[in-house]
Amino acid sequence: MTRIFVRSFSYNPKYVFKCGLEIHTQLKTKYKLFSLSPTNYNEPPNTKISYFDVGLPGTQPILNPEALLLALKAAAVFNFDVRDYSAFDRKHYFYPDQPLGYQITQHYFPLGKEGYLNLNKFDNVPDKRIHLEQIQIEQDTGKTVNSEGRVRVDYNRANTPLIEVVTKPDFENIEQVQAFVRKYQLLVSHFNICTGDMETGAIRVDANISINDNPRVEIKNLGSSSEIVDALKYEYNRQIELVESGEKIIQETRGWNGVSTESARTKEDAVDYRYVPDSELPAIRLDNKIMTQLTESLEEFPDTILTRLTSEPYNLELAHAKNLLYQPEVLNYYETIFKKINNANRWFFQELFAAFAKREVDFDVNIVPPSVLIEIVQTVEREEISLAGARLIFRHLVDTKSTDTVPTLIEKLDLKKPEPSNDLEDALHEICKQIMENNPDIVKAVSEGHKNAIQVLVGQSMKATKGKVHAKDFIRIFNELLK
Repeated sequence: MTRIFVRSFSYNPKYVFKCGLEIHTQLKTKYKLFSLSPTNYNEPPNTKISYFDVGLPGTQPILNPEALLLALKAAAVFNFDVRDYSAFDRKHYFYPDQPLGYQITQHYFPLGKEGYLNLNKFDNVPDKRIHLEQIQIEQDTGKTVNSEGRVRVDYNRANTPLIEVVTKPDFENIEQVQAFVRKYQLLVSHFNICTGDMETGAIRVDANISINDNPRVEIKNLGSSSEIVDALKYEYNRQIELVESGEKIIQETRGWNGVSTESARTKEDAVDYRYVPDSELPAIRLDNKIMTQLTESLEEFPDTILTRLTSEPYNLELAHAKNLLYQPEVLNYYETIFKKINNANRWFFQELFAAFAKREVDFDVNIVPPSVLIEIVQTVEREEISLAGARLIFRHLVDTKSTDTVPTLIEKLDLKKPEPSNDLEDALHEICKQIMENNPDIVKAVSEGHKNAIQVLVGQSMKATKGKVHAKDFIRIFNELLK
């Protein structure tokens, strides 16, 4: 039977969506899990390997303590009950990218059990606790590459340290799955456990989906948020159609080809992998104080940062708060200037960020350091230069990356406000009169009660004086002339 699955999607109330995830995460270590090979992936094939990585007989594994530390850090972040005893096992299967003939993992005694991750308003879904079954350390495989019609295996990735986090089947819809994966990415990158990049394979997701408690189907190696969403939508529809056509859903492993899921093999059970304890690796025994110490040493959590930034005294919009969260260096910049200047939000987002955006340049904290921004703002507040003058300085700094001091920039750009005098007052009145004569429609709009229209006149007068005179001075003069 040929089935056509439309791209539109909706949940069928007769079929309950149920899903759990297995997330494989590369740890951000300098060396591999059981050897001293460097964890570099963007190198010529098979140049970052050791004898153990490719399974040469007689070589033995030695656990990398940095990998253990990052795994424990992840266990703390995801609220796992970490066991004081864990051990490694051999998971037997035969593929070219697994030269040992088995994968070293933790099956019988994993590092931690019974964790959780809370989804909330910051994740754009209703509050939901996702229970996590276990976290375990294991080694990555090599990579099969199809090139010029030939299949090759690159072992640079083999033996890279991973953690596998297994969730309970708590997901009731795809929106929750998507929110969870995004939050997971954020947490492992925020705490420097992993790069968080799905595009490079640093995080790979297997999804187990079922409807109405039928046998579950596993979709392997989903490499992006969009792949996860599309694959789950397709598989949900596929399983409904099978049931409604009288066919049975079989427990199996499927892959995603970008358009549909396709059968890869019948789903294995644990017995198929012939798990046995690894005879060459000692058990991990932890001091019972280590997790308390590690938890206390963690940086501020993203949800805590977002709560703080969207509350008094910052009162940021959630979108602005998230942008800062994803850029720690910019967040530190923002919090530094917030303590030093009034109207920090306006200066930071509407003036400084706007200056970079108008020049189509990414914001760089080094082009306008916090001390420079603070001095520019203080100079405006002392009425030594106008707001327009400050904008000219921002534009100059973005364009030239100048390291001149603020006084030097004011002098170089000729922005210093003229000293008050009768001659200056007369000159400003003449400028305003000329602008009014050139804009009779604007003058009429102001006289008819459209007060905001005066800003057009002020803008032209500021331009005529190259930003040297404050807007409030022009507003005063225009109001006098318009009486």
